[in-house]
Amino acid sequence: MKKWISLLSILIPCGLSGQEYADYPIQPIEFHEVAIDSGFWKSRVDTAIRVTIPYSFQKCEETGRVQNFKVAGGLEMGKFQGEFGFNDSDLYKIMEGAAYGLMTEEDEAMRSYLDSLISYIGAAQEADGYLYTAWSTKANEYTDFACCSYDEKGRYINSESSHELYNVGHMYEAAVAHYLATGGKDFLNIAIRNADHIYRICIDQDQPFYPGHQEIEIGLIKLYRVTQNQKYLQLAKEFLDRRGMGLRKYANEGPHLYTYDLYSQDHLPVTKQETAVGHSVRAVYMYAAMADIAAILEDDGYRNALDKLWDDIVGKKLYITGGLGAGNGIEGFDEAYKLPNESYTETCASIANVYWNHRMFLLTGESKYIDVLERTLYNGLISGLSLDGDKFFYPNPLAFDGSTQFNRGETCRSPWFDCSCCPSNLSRFIPSVAGYAYAQDQDGIYVNLFMNSHFTLDRNGQIVKILQETTYPWEGNITLTIEEANQWEESLKIRIPGWVANEVVPSDLYTFENPSRLEISISINGIEIDYEVDNGYAIVRRSWNAGDIVNVHLPMEIKQIRSHEKVEANIGRIAIQRGPLVYCTEGVDAQNYTVDKGSLAVVGFKGSMLNGLTVLKAIGKQDGSPVSFDLIPFYAWGHRAIHPMAVWIPESP
Repeated sequence: MKKWISLLSILIPCGLSGQEYADYPIQPIEFHEVAIDSGFWKSRVDTAIRVTIPYSFQKCEETGRVQNFKVAGGLEMGKFQGEFGFNDSDLYKIMEGAAYGLMTEEDEAMRSYLDSLISYIGAAQEADGYLYTAWSTKANEYTDFACCSYDEKGRYINSESSHELYNVGHMYEAAVAHYLATGGKDFLNIAIRNADHIYRICIDQDQPFYPGHQEIEIGLIKLYRVTQNQKYLQLAKEFLDRRGMGLRKYANEGPHLYTYDLYSQDHLPVTKQETAVGHSVRAVYMYAAMADIAAILEDDGYRNALDKLWDDIVGKKLYITGGLGAGNGIEGFDEAYKLPNESYTETCASIANVYWNHRMFLLTGESKYIDVLERTLYNGLISGLSLDGDKFFYPNPLAFDGSTQFNRGETCRSPWFDCSCCPSNLSRFIPSVAGYAYAQDQDGIYVNLFMNSHFTLDRNGQIVKILQETTYPWEGNITLTIEEANQWEESLKIRIPGWVANEVVPSDLYTFENPSRLEISISINGIEIDYEVDNGYAIVRRSWNAGDIVNVHLPMEIKQIRSHEKVEANIGRIAIQRGPLVYCTEGVDAQNYTVDKGSLAVVGFKGSMLNGLTVLKAIGKQDGSPVSFDLIPFYAWGHRAIHPMAVWIPESP
């Protein structure tokens, strides 16, 4: 496989004061170094690359998102199209996903198309590096906000809501991905010119603006890793440190002070924040950037704040699907334990949750973060994308009455949105999913997620090739074959998922009604072994040679889950889980039923149903009479006729 540059393997020999800085003690094995061979994730990734990304580009053409760059660059005449200035970011995110696709398989037509888009973006960039098509096309004259301008040309006005910085953060990520995929620097140079421009205004001119919607911080850190230019790291940290300091200029002193203090996590300095508040996507993007800073600069203040924020979310504000954001009109967090099932749980928030928890694992080596990541990935995240790859959920509620137009005017998945952050985010996330499966440190290799895949590594001069085979998430048997090694003496660290160790999530927010008594088993070359568990990982250390086979058996039982008593929405209700998958009832199978405790059974794997899935059977009651009904994985609902859906099912009296 082609050797690509790894974002997290570049150790930067510079820092804010010229010293050498650290990085994550654990490094991911990047997705382009892992080949997904078959099964559940192979079909998902192939669909994203071959359907979702081309389809999303087509929608960007149809809705004027591409045209805006041509108009801004003087290549064509016209006006800004679209309701939102942040539409630029949708194109950037899809371009990032397309670059990831190029890392997976060559596609000359896609490479050429990206080159065309980059030329439009370059034309739209102002001479000093500024890039925001809504301003360049004069979509908004901003005459009412002159008092709030941070720029003599009237740019960076109302920065708490304009998304100028959010847009270019996604541009940086796309430009870095394109550079790593192709080696071409045209896009990367556009990103560098823009970042240098913002640095001049923010740092050199000491203008006190910072983003309303966090994201640029993540992009700046990626830019820092690739360019080895310390000022991008400095700017990222500066944007984080300015929050909660009362520096922002407002167009007026009324609603902005309330709305954007809590909504944008601007109510306290980031190191003083202990509870998750406000818009959930903004918050969790911020937490991901804070984790990067905590790792690179070894900042204990950031790290301590992240621990408290994580405990708050996982203990009081996390949905059973891994979704974030109860709603309450702000697409964000509500009070502790307020988790209505008609939730918002935006797809973008689930993606951000994976980003953050992955970073927390890289920082600590604790499996609890991968447990939350896996729960989010298999449930509240992939539910956002249809099985055929061209329809999307913006919210991912845990209950649906069959008629409410909850999905931005639709009763089920939509082919696109006026605000299309979620389709474009899925376009970049799904192609890179293999990057969450494995990681490495000085002592060995972590096996975090279970999927049919293989990879080859150079471990201190020793070439190691490992093959994983499994039918996960449908069954809990995993086989790891050492295909190449010669007395390689290191550890395989195999995650023991929380769900098999009688832990729903790493808190008391949810509990299993029927704890497992079945044993996890691990064997090497057919002989069962004893193993130690450290931070949730089975540690298997020996001198490995080609042909060694590790078999892992994770008992996959049907589990009934109950919420903490303070979650009022779920009183008298239970949820069903098998393996990493949360199940639901759908009206085509069951409606207005209750479920009998302990009545569930596996029907079996149905290969012809919804791309193949395992169906469960439950016994319950309807109007007092016994009935049986099927349950399907939550991610698969909404693919048949439009019917009511529920994750939390009333328990029979």
